Amino acid sequence: MRVLGVDPGLTRCGVGVVEGVAGRPLRMVGVGVVRTPAEADTADRLVLIERGIEQWLDEHRPEFVAVERVFSQHNVSTVMGTAQASAVAMLCAARRGLPVALHTPSEVKAAVTGSGRADKAQVGSMVTRLLRLDAPPKPADAADALALAICHIWRAPAANRLQEAVAAQRRTAVPVRLPKGTR
Repeated sequence: MRVLGVDPGLTRCGVGVVEGVAGRPLRMVGVGVVRTPAEADTADRLVLIERGIEQWLDEHRPEFVAVERVFSQHNVSTVMGTAQASAVAMLCAARRGLPVALHTPSEVKAAVTGSGRADKAQVGSMVTRLLRLDAPPKPADAADALALAICHIWRAPAANRLQEAVAAQRRTAVPVRLPKGTR
């Protein structure tokens, strides 16, 4: 499985591609950051992010895209920029028919470090160890993108089994019929 992880941000959008399957050693295919100038208009910055993500999709041909789920922060303008960059990543994937998975920061931290409250340094350290890198990817946005991809690879098999079980249950469920007059 090849996954493009996207840590959305308007100034720095982390991107990382990881290949592998759960239970086996993983391999980093690529890591980087799509940057936009802070002084540019938001619309122009979103176009730059779209171009950057499209370039990563063209170059690395992932089968899945994992994006950090936007969560509420105190700074509304930061949340808006993050949400906009996240939407661009989802749009790029959807155009190509690629499945998109959203993972919360605490899910990613828990998957990679064992603690949903891990700090950026701990995430970077574990990404370095799991992918057998010489040093943590810089900036932290790049390490976070790799962590998203790792999280998805590890969680996807269980999520797929759960979806299949729910679908099977719906197919075999017997409709309940209430006696007349009980509605």
